[in-house]
Amino acid sequence: MDDHRVQVREFLTSRRARITPEQAGLPAYGGNRRVAGLRREEVALLAGVSIDYYVRMERGNLAGASDVVLDNLARALQLDDAERAHLFDLARAATPTPARQRRSKPATGITPGLRQLLDAVTDAPAWVRNARHDMLAANRLARALYAPMLADPRRPANNARFIYLDPASREFFDDWDRAADDIAAMLRSEAGHNPHDRQLIELIGELSTCSAEFRTRWAAHNVRFHRTGHKNLRHPEVGRLELDFEAMEFPAHPGLTLLVYTAPAGTPSADGLRLLASWAATVDRADQQVARNVDE
Repeated sequence: MDDHRVQVREFLTSRRARITPEQAGLPAYGGNRRVAGLRREEVALLAGVSIDYYVRMERGNLAGASDVVLDNLARALQLDDAERAHLFDLARAATPTPARQRRSKPATGITPGLRQLLDAVTDAPAWVRNARHDMLAANRLARALYAPMLADPRRPANNARFIYLDPASREFFDDWDRAADDIAAMLRSEAGHNPHDRQLIELIGELSTCSAEFRTRWAAHNVRFHRTGHKNLRHPEVGRLELDFEAMEFPAHPGLTLLVYTAPAGTPSADGLRLLASWAATVDRADQQVARNVDE
């Protein structure tokens, strides 16, 4: 992943460039401005710090920045919740912490209790992923829904690899560009939160090497939370599905997220989920019959 100072510099300059003086409530002095968005001295004024101190921060040095300064900077740059969290993650990474204060490692496996939870959800696709977007466990409907992703034998299946490296994803996601934007932004958030995650570093390196689309989005330094929303999918067996999703984190299993997809009752997508369940049951019965034939 990028050098930490480079990450800080490019994140702050990209956020500064998108805000005009008018949006910040400042007079646009100077007529012919040579920079896009705010000038450094304007950000410093809005954040209540000296121009020298802000220049130091924008050059990549967030070490020692207090929460008050970071909060003021977040307001000056009009950061949303995900961007503010990313700024604090970058500042935290710039300040070494004693070993006893370091955050606990993310969970790495699925417990029997989580599997029971997934199996208890019978009318909606439900699956658990880690912050690298590996599918770690799924109920039958989720496995059926994500059959195109699971066609790749590599395990665990990974949604980021599917989107950027598998041409089938462009048929599966009705709005592929939005899906690609979202996954890159979520990976960028996670890179700021866990900058030493070796598997995450390897995944980002693989995507950067193999996908120009990913490189472009990664360079934008966008970050995003993905807690609720809509998915417009085209399943190869049941057709178009317009689904709502909720993403829920587990306090007892840090780093793991449960996603559940539903459709409003009486809609074509609700009918599609019932058809998907029927198709999944048929596939399961066929697989079980093949297994019995092999055993015999």
